[in-house]
Amino acid sequence: MKTELLEKIQRRAVRLGVVGLGYVGLPLAVEFAQAGLEVVGIDLDPRKVEAITRGQSYIPDIPSATVAALVQAGRLSATSDYAVLRTCDAVSICVPTPLNKTRDPDMSYVINAATQVAEFAHAGLIIVLESTTYPGTTEEILLPRLQAAGWRIGTDVFLAFSPERIDPGNQRYQVRNTPKVLGGATPACTEVARALYELAVDVIVPVSSMRAAEMVKLLENTFRAVNIGLVNEMALMCAKLDVDVWEVIEAASTKPYGYMRFTPGPGIGGHCIPVDPLYLSWKLKSLNYTARFIELADSINSRMPAHVVALVADALNESRRALNGSHLLVLGVAYKRDIDDVRESPALDVLTELLARKAGVSYHDPFVARITLDGQVFESQPLTAAALAAADCVIVITDHSQFDWDWVRQHARVIVDTRNALRGPAPAGSARIVKL
Repeated sequence: MKTELLEKIQRRAVRLGVVGLGYVGLPLAVEFAQAGLEVVGIDLDPRKVEAITRGQSYIPDIPSATVAALVQAGRLSATSDYAVLRTCDAVSICVPTPLNKTRDPDMSYVINAATQVAEFAHAGLIIVLESTTYPGTTEEILLPRLQAAGWRIGTDVFLAFSPERIDPGNQRYQVRNTPKVLGGATPACTEVARALYELAVDVIVPVSSMRAAEMVKLLENTFRAVNIGLVNEMALMCAKLDVDVWEVIEAASTKPYGYMRFTPGPGIGGHCIPVDPLYLSWKLKSLNYTARFIELADSINSRMPAHVVALVADALNESRRALNGSHLLVLGVAYKRDIDDVRESPALDVLTELLARKAGVSYHDPFVARITLDGQVFESQPLTAAALAAADCVIVITDHSQFDWDWVRQHARVIVDTRNALRGPAPAGSARIVKL
């Protein structure tokens, strides 16, 4: 089976199924389709299936024109029926791995996908899990289901893990030019998975096992979470010491070695950094080990939205106003600039806390038309000079490049800036600025 599958890969005659057509799955599906493969996406959300069928993209990084051309050429399609895997030679699983209400891993999406894949698996199939998860997931969830179906791993079917490295909004590094780590259940599995991914990715980085590949992704995002936690705590300490943390960061960044620039903010968001380290911490608890750096960083980063609210309260107090009854305008609710993703966005925590304290809130985000907080729907409001002037305080949460910061400063009265978007000396008569 290995020889036959490798030969089909070499001829680009394999049909690839991509399970999960979100921020990870759709870019991967498009890249493989552009490489000449026939790709079918599988997603239980009928809106995504219908959009792909119409040739429309719902991911900002993927133009609709690209999707439409691939659909018209017969190289990209979508369905909600897992039975299509019977006709596929390869499948990449790109389903969500969120946290549940107790901040423990929610593996339901992976378990469901693994169960469905095992049901429709056949000889000569390569299965690659891309969802970020704890070390041991692939061999604990996917492997036994395939073996229970009677398949010999590395002989009949091939299994590997390759962590996604999608950075929404990044125009420089995308699927093709971002090195791809992968580890197989056996050397044959690694060989087949590498041959497959070399069709769509320029550089493949094989590692010795699936667990090693799973751990690579967690190291990457734990590194970022811990360093963001460090610089967030530095911002808190600088505030107590009456030192400008942004000045300190700029000066430290001039060192040409031994220092990597990280910046503080209102918290951390997205589908990776706030979540992935906690998967590792959760797994280590079962081994009677406490991941202290991870838990400390999570504690600090989770405090930042409350710190922002405290800054707003202090800024209002300077104007002899209370949070209760004040009108506040939030600029940006996406978790980072120039994207429409609000998953784990600190803006949601800030808004929720402000509402709990009886403030009147509205928001403007050019990428996010509406959000839901505790069942209440809020829509992005037009950003006008009158709206800025009417706000008792403007809160900068996401520094989208579309914002004209000089214009904002000219019309607002008080601004709490959590991103250092408003730099340089303030012109006379402009807004009073409070920095993180």
